[in-house]
Amino acid sequence: MNTSLQNFTPAEIRALCRAGAFSGQTAGLADGHVQANLMIVPAEYAFDFLLFCQRNPKPCPLVEVLEPGCFTPACAEGGDLRTDLPGYCVYRNGVLTEKTEDIQSHWRDDLVGFILGCSFSFENALMREGIALRHVEQQKNVAMYKTNLACHSAGRMRGNMVVSMRPIKASEAARAVQITARYPRVHGAPVHIGFPQGLGIADLSKPDFGDPVHLMEDELPLFWACGVTPQYIAELSKLPFCLTHSPGKMLVTDLKNEEFV
Repeated sequence: MNTSLQNFTPAEIRALCRAGAFSGQTAGLADGHVQANLMIVPAEYAFDFLLFCQRNPKPCPLVEVLEPGCFTPACAEGGDLRTDLPGYCVYRNGVLTEKTEDIQSHWRDDLVGFILGCSFSFENALMREGIALRHVEQQKNVAMYKTNLACHSAGRMRGNMVVSMRPIKASEAARAVQITARYPRVHGAPVHIGFPQGLGIADLSKPDFGDPVHLMEDELPLFWACGVTPQYIAELSKLPFCLTHSPGKMLVTDLKNEEFV
């Protein structure tokens, strides 16, 4: 966790991002507040993506959908989707072409923003219950992997799920499932436990996004549906253009986790 920001409010974290003073990952920040993934698509693909979210609520739990051209979300008072995240990705024709800390130069009046629940929210609940999270302790980004789990297609949107992995002691795995199941709007319970090969993951030490964390002998890998899934969908669907958050660098909202139980 970035201890220098540990006691900052969501609005203060967003202001730092807007000023270009913070570009790190947000795991462990703003305890008790909902963090969110971001997907921004042209209006001509907005219905397809909305339908994709409705058909795939585990990886894409909707928090808010903005009007075309609007960049001020209701879930973050005074916020700006173009500047208030620590990092963004720009995709063209399914290819990641740019990483940036500001997407104002890419903004268009036909763009529709989708704000999606993020598993960083339920991490607060796990830690409050005494379940250690190594990536937070080591100030790393959570490990994320592309999988062979097919999502339900919607129009142009088609592809497989991305999952986030957290090593949990085998003796605490059932409790971790119970705790996170209380938060269906931020991915809820794991989609898979143990045996990463069953998801098509060949090597846990080589995540597709984020940082690797070591798995101890007394631990199991627990896999949760991940909000980076839309980025993989954009890649597989060869979406002509979209803007997303950079993995691990979330929109910190004013919403409280307890509202999502």
